[in-house]
Amino acid sequence: MNLRRWLTPGMGVKRWLAVVFLGEMLLALAGALLLRQVYRDVAVEGPLQAVLWLLTLQFLPYGLRGLILGGLGLVLLVVGFLRVVRVLVVPFAPRDEPLGEVIYQRRLLARGPRIVAMGGGTGLSILLRGLKEYTSNLTAVVTVADDGGSSGKLRAEYGIAPTGDIRNCIAALADAEPLMTRLLQYRFPDSDADRGLAGHSFGNLLIAAMSAVEGDFEEGVRQTNRVLAVRGQVVPASAVPLTLHAELADGRRLDGQSAIARTSGVRRVWLTPEEAPAAEEALAAIRGADLIVIGPGSLYTSILPSLLIPAIGAAVHAAAGPVVYVCNVATQEGETAGYDLADHLAALEAHAGAGIAGVVLANNDLSARRAPGDTSEPVRLDWPPEEARDTLLVLQAIVDPENAHHHDPHLLAAALLRIHREHATPAPARRAARTA
Repeated sequence: MNLRRWLTPGMGVKRWLAVVFLGEMLLALAGALLLRQVYRDVAVEGPLQAVLWLLTLQFLPYGLRGLILGGLGLVLLVVGFLRVVRVLVVPFAPRDEPLGEVIYQRRLLARGPRIVAMGGGTGLSILLRGLKEYTSNLTAVVTVADDGGSSGKLRAEYGIAPTGDIRNCIAALADAEPLMTRLLQYRFPDSDADRGLAGHSFGNLLIAAMSAVEGDFEEGVRQTNRVLAVRGQVVPASAVPLTLHAELADGRRLDGQSAIARTSGVRRVWLTPEEAPAAEEALAAIRGADLIVIGPGSLYTSILPSLLIPAIGAAVHAAAGPVVYVCNVATQEGETAGYDLADHLAALEAHAGAGIAGVVLANNDLSARRAPGDTSEPVRLDWPPEEARDTLLVLQAIVDPENAHHHDPHLLAAALLRIHREHATPAPARRAARTA
């Protein structure tokens, strides 16, 4: 048992232990007074007098008597408390996680800031793995424009929104046993004998099956969150499958997220249906957020699709809490090849509106390890021109030292929590903004 975790401030354990101890002391005092009264006022003779003399330790000095009885009572109190906890609580705790850790997560993390993370792909799941160590009030608003791989097959066959990015976010936030998380990410190998399952991820099939059972995609995702004990919630940006389109610099048009991701020279992107409805849970989370994080992730195919949903874009612009855009640490071969920091922010504002993010968080550590033959490059920190002068730039070392393509989840989360502390809107102002 991790005693340090049990004694962490805010756990709510020490105060109630003190109450129990005080109650025991009062009971002991009452018992002592009663015995004293009986010993003085009741005439006890014969063998019973000898028994009382032994029970009250009259043969020992007064101070030593109190020390022995007090120590014995304290030992019995602690042992009894631990046994009661073991019998009543431990059977309901996860087998691979200490009870103190479970209580810590439920109590302290529940007091953390309300954070909305928007995007998709690997970048969003990395961000969530870091943030879940600081708060359980997390909402991942996930892009639903994927049309490739297992998600694309399920989308084409059953008409449901793509599940791949949702699955990755659920796996990142799940508090279920590690085996269950690995099962969620398992992908069936290619097979000539059974091409029906080939290439499918078990997690995608689970979400699709849950949606069929519940008769609704959003409810299916909600129940998957519950079954896998997600710390926070993962919600689709929309329950409607979205199709992403792009116009290139040479005038060509591309349809589909997977095609756009492999192409450079994107001029603009848009969605069909253009007036796609936003998920109500996503809108509610954005309105109530203490901090909104956009990115990291593929700029055109993971970040922008959610913001292009009219209701979501409007909700982010109206948010009372700070909105932070996390720029990628490296360019992405294809859609952002050659982009610097200014290019990333310019593309974001061109599609989602000027001033969409009040803070831009970018990496300034260029020492991360790069794989041999890597054609990407660190994002250059060229800051935008005069029109973005109201946007605050925060530079931090947030790259994974072992992978120049990815953020370090813990460094990134710590930087975002620091921004939240320094730029948080006071509670009265937030309430006024939400009721305006």
